Amino acid sequence: MTTFVDRVELHVAAGNGGHGCASVMREKFKPLGGPDGGTGGRGGDVILVVDQSVTTLLDYHHSPHRKATNGQPGAGDNRSGKDGQDLVLPVPDGTVVLDKDGNVLADLVGQGTVFVAGQGGRGGLGNAALASARRKAPGFALLGVPGEARDVVMELKTVADVALVGYPSAGKSSLISVLSAAKPKIADYPFTTLVPNLGVVTAGSTVYTIADVPGLIPGASQGKGLGLEFLRHVERCSVLVHVLDTATLESDRDPVSDLDVIEAELTQYGGLDDRPRIVVLNKVDIPDGQDLADMIRPELESRGYQVFEVSAVSRTGLKELSFGLAGIIAEARAAKPVEEATRIVLRPKAVDDAGFTVVQEEDGIYRVRGEKPERWVRQTDFSNDEAVGYLADRLSRLGVEERLMKAGARAGDGVAIGPEENAVVFDWEPTVMAGAEMLGRRGEDHRLDAPRPASQRRRDREAERDDVDRAYDEFNPF
Repeated sequence: MTTFVDRVELHVAAGNGGHGCASVMREKFKPLGGPDGGTGGRGGDVILVVDQSVTTLLDYHHSPHRKATNGQPGAGDNRSGKDGQDLVLPVPDGTVVLDKDGNVLADLVGQGTVFVAGQGGRGGLGNAALASARRKAPGFALLGVPGEARDVVMELKTVADVALVGYPSAGKSSLISVLSAAKPKIADYPFTTLVPNLGVVTAGSTVYTIADVPGLIPGASQGKGLGLEFLRHVERCSVLVHVLDTATLESDRDPVSDLDVIEAELTQYGGLDDRPRIVVLNKVDIPDGQDLADMIRPELESRGYQVFEVSAVSRTGLKELSFGLAGIIAEARAAKPVEEATRIVLRPKAVDDAGFTVVQEEDGIYRVRGEKPERWVRQTDFSNDEAVGYLADRLSRLGVEERLMKAGARAGDGVAIGPEENAVVFDWEPTVMAGAEMLGRRGEDHRLDAPRPASQRRRDREAERDDVDRAYDEFNPF
């Protein structure tokens, strides 16, 4: 049964925004009380957060589809909808988030680091919020914006200072078990270790982490064995430790050739040439192992490697190794540039930046792309003529009609707003009559402008008196 997963494809869907409400106040003795529709709630975000108690991506391997809750719709009496709850997903320290094309979206290192993988949709405005001096009683509301849905790839790269690399059964697990408190599985057959093991080592005043990388054999960088699956775990390390088996039972192998093979795989994988290397000759407690170590040590030192002879069984040379690694790590930490606080950079939008583009495509359709027009289209209820007219007004004020005319669009040409897979297409008319104009200005209720019955009766009586006086004057001119 799988207990460790370090690469998964996650399908996230943020919550949709709630729809706005189109409502008119209806209370006794308050005829035509005005619009009172509330705004819809915001959809929940999908958030990845680093939790150091989590060590694997196994949960997302079994359940790769994750969705936040939707915002609730607005209601009458100016009641706003409830916001959707954010979905917080804990991930291990060192998780890299990529898109489907392999582009890095976030590198999550450090407890509490967060990344919003899916942005919740905003709620639609109710007709109370859409009311204005010109639009006193809107008969429509805006729809909620759908939440962001996308596929991301999460890769776990172990955050360790030291990476132990070498052939299977070279003694990496045994070495990490005696250097730290880690308790990995140890056996005398290849590929005993199926997951990277991580341990903490204290050498004097220096505390560092050490990890063993399993499964490196010839062809590992091309996917042979388990190497390609775990080579990513050496990318963050400060120093590489070659663990060489001086007591191997295979007649066609020797420590120097093992070193050359592993170095070739690391070079093929790429990105590790700048890491310092040291060599550990393991299993020198065996007589033949010590003899072989004495033979190859001069050659390794002539290549520039710092060599340590150790035995995980007899604990020989472990102190020298741990303090030697501590010195290299201390130098690497001192040479690392000091991280400065993130500076907030404000980049004002250009004065002539309308926030959208109009491009004529090969099939003759004019495509409008931009955050505002695409969002406005998604928020429009096309079954409501007044809402369509409101959209037309917004697009006109934004300058879409003017830009279409400059691009050469004529009446009847096809216009698409949004991407190809989710666009609204219509035949463009420079002066759009949505139907609501036939009733007057969009969004106005002329009943609110009509005189009250009592006032009308008073005016009628005054008009009758004027008629009587005029008739009397005509009959009696003197």
